[in-house]
Amino acid sequence: MTVGGDAWVLGVDSGGSGVRFALGRAEAGAPAEVLASDEPVRTGPAGIDAGHLLGQLVPAAQELLARTGADRVAAVAVGAAGMASLGDDLRAKLPAALAGALGVRRLALAADGVTAYAGALGQRPGAVVAAGTGMIALGTDLTRWRRADGWGHLLGDCGGGAWIGRAGLEAAMRAHDGRRGGSAALRERAEALFGPAAELPGLLYPRTDRPAVLASFAPEVARCAAFDPIAASILREAARNIAESAAAVCPEAGPADGHSAHGTVNESVSECEVALTGGLFHIGDALLVPVRQELASLAPHARTVPAAGDPLAGALLIASALAREELRLPHHPRMLRVTTERDG
Repeated sequence: MTVGGDAWVLGVDSGGSGVRFALGRAEAGAPAEVLASDEPVRTGPAGIDAGHLLGQLVPAAQELLARTGADRVAAVAVGAAGMASLGDDLRAKLPAALAGALGVRRLALAADGVTAYAGALGQRPGAVVAAGTGMIALGTDLTRWRRADGWGHLLGDCGGGAWIGRAGLEAAMRAHDGRRGGSAALRERAEALFGPAAELPGLLYPRTDRPAVLASFAPEVARCAAFDPIAASILREAARNIAESAAAVCPEAGPADGHSAHGTVNESVSECEVALTGGLFHIGDALLVPVRQELASLAPHARTVPAAGDPLAGALLIASALAREELRLPHHPRMLRVTTERDG
C-alpha cells in the first residue's frame, strides 16, 4: 500500500567512524531529526554484525520517534560501508528484526556507494565518485549499477586518501634513503607528524587502522603540491585513477534503450553527470582541477556537478521513495536489496 508524504521514514548511514540516523517525513525535501553515534558497527567472521547494528538502530529509532511525536516508521533504508561484500548477516536478520521491533516491512539495505549516489544525484542517471580514505565509483542508467574500484587499500581504492598518503610516505622514505623519486618536503612533513623516518614502519605496520593513518597524510601531500613536483605528481596520478574509475561507470553516451526494472522508460544519458563526494575532495583545487581535466579527456560526455547531499540524505531519500513506491534506482541483491510487505 502506498503511503503519503506525511508518513515517517528512517535513514541510516553506517560507516567507519560511527552511525547516523535521520527520521523525517516521506515528502521530498522535508526536514529530518538526526541522531549520531561515534561507535562504528563491528565486523566479525559473519561480516557486518547485525546484532550490533540493531543494538544501536532500534533505540535510536525509538528516541527519534519520541522526539518527533511520530507514531510509526513506514520505511527504513540502511546504507553501510561493506554492505556489498560483508552484508550477509544484515540481509538475513534485519528484515524480520525490524518488522518485530518497529513494525517496519519496507526495508532497503544498500551499499554505502548507493546511498552516496542517492544523496548526490537522487534518482537520475549518472555517476558518483565517493572518495575519502578509500575510493569507489558507482554509475547507473537506471537499469543496472556499474561499479569501479572500492576494493580496499590492499587491492585498489586507487586515488583515495590512503593511496595518496601511502604514495607520499613512500616518497618521504625515498628521500630518507637518497633514492630517485624522493621528496625532501614530504620527508619533513612525515617526520613532523610521525617522528623519525626510520621508525615509521614500526609505527605503521602493527596498526589495525592503517588505511586511516595513511589517509591522514593525504592533506600534507596536497599542501606540498603547490611547491614540490613529487607531491604534485602524486596528486596528478590520483586524479588519473579517479577519472578512470568515473569514466568506467558513466552510462554510455546517447539515449538509453529499454525500461527499468519497474517498467519506467529510461532517461537520456547523452550527458553523464558526475558528482564528486567525500572528504578527500576537501583537498581542493590541487586535486579537483586535474580530476576534471582527466575526466574531460577520458569521457568527453561527462560533466562534474555538485553533490546535492551526503549518504545520510541518500538513505533518507531511498526510504522516502520506498514508502511512496517511487524507488527508481535499480534493485540488486548486494548493492540495493529491497524488502516490502509483499515479501513477508
